[in-house]
Amino acid sequence: MMPDLGKYAGAVLSSYALSILLIVVLVVASVLRARKVKAELAQIEERQKLG
Repeated sequence: MMPDLGKYAGAVLSSYALSILLIVVLVVASVLRARKVKAELAQIEERQKLG
């Protein structure tokens, strides 16, 4: 079901690949940031329980 892209096939397919790559990078960065924030929050909560 791939449409005939003619001479633009390279540009279109590389644009799709780059878009997918950027989405993956954003998702990974978001997950890593969420883990870091969660760990920091757990640390703060632990300090509040002790103090």
